[in-house]
Amino acid sequence: MSWTDLARNGRILVVDDAMENIQILHHALRDEHEVLFALDGEKALELALEQQPDLILLDAVMPGMDGYAVCAALRASPRLQDIPVIFVTALSQPEDETRALEAGAVDFISKPFNVAVVRARVRSQLTIKRQADAMRELSMTDGLTGVANRRSFNDTLDAEWRRCARAGLPLSVIMIDIDHFKLYNDHYGHQAGDLCLQQVSAAMARCASRPQDMLARYGGEEFILLLPQEAADGAEVVARRILDEVGRLAVPHAASTTAPHVTVSLGVCTVLPPLDGTDANALIRLADKQLYLAKQGGRNRHCTTLAA
Repeated sequence: MSWTDLARNGRILVVDDAMENIQILHHALRDEHEVLFALDGEKALELALEQQPDLILLDAVMPGMDGYAVCAALRASPRLQDIPVIFVTALSQPEDETRALEAGAVDFISKPFNVAVVRARVRSQLTIKRQADAMRELSMTDGLTGVANRRSFNDTLDAEWRRCARAGLPLSVIMIDIDHFKLYNDHYGHQAGDLCLQQVSAAMARCASRPQDMLARYGGEEFILLLPQEAADGAEVVARRILDEVGRLAVPHAASTTAPHVTVSLGVCTVLPPLDGTDANALIRLADKQLYLAKQGGRNRHCTTLAA
């Protein structure tokens, strides 16, 4: 089985200060899963951030940062809190299991363990995680276009606003509206309108190529693109690219008073988020104002502002 297949079956991080325990678990799981290991809590958290494992097998008793502290740190991290943790430990009293579950573990296995039991519980937790991931993805994705939905965007905007504020980095958004979309629906029908939304959103998604960029459907024919750590000049480059990419689709729009094909209007805003708790929605309002100006100016264009 290739490394790709192993990773697809689940990436597992084993955390134990005893190498012999790691070797036993590695041998038990390596034929079905990609297995990583760490000998202490600090390294475990570092690897978890870098590799994003699907499951962590965690010893409770370790020098320095013990398993309970590691579990607490995982649960406190937005990027790591959904990774399930199984405690695999020499502790065996009911109060030890209770403490582990209260710390956020999903299961508890006492040493010495039965390898077949470990495999079965690992498979079970990975299945549960895949189902939870699928449900989470559905709840955060627009069903028609496949891009992020408004809820997902709002959550990400809040996180990126705080991150950019702490780091002193810019944050840009682009509000996008498909021009004369109601006329398009009236002329071609709603099925054609749905296809148009899918084509335009796919074209815009191609223009947001960095991992941190997020395109979301904001409502109806309105979309929004979040560009963390992107200055005003870079955001304008993306806006021009979107105009070109949508124009290149050449989707006919006989009812448009702007062009014979589907076009979009864009409002671009860049800010340096302050640390004073200013509402991140102020950025959206400023971008929306620029979108209004782009429409007033003839559509099929972008307007930009750099907020102080």
